[in-house]
Amino acid sequence: MSWAGPEDIYLSTSLASYLDKKLLVLLRDGRKLMGTLRSFDQFANAVLEGACERVIVGDLYCDIPLGLYVIRGGECCSHW
Repeated sequence: MSWAGPEDIYLSTSLASYLDKKLLVLLRDGRKLMGTLRSFDQFANAVLEGACERVIVGDLYCDIPLGLYVIRGGECCSHW
């Protein structure tokens, strides 16, 4: 498993290139989820394994473990 870096964003329009990589996903409601992308479908619904929600307050942060997490396709900001 490896992190998807900023350079990966411009190399592919398919989520397939992000499979088995750890991602930070910004949701429309402002939440930030981290986890390994395990699956997705044609509607951009995605499954994160080992997901956690990162809560940031000032210079401090904590991660709230969520486990296996399904993200509905329309919930992510413009792109991954």
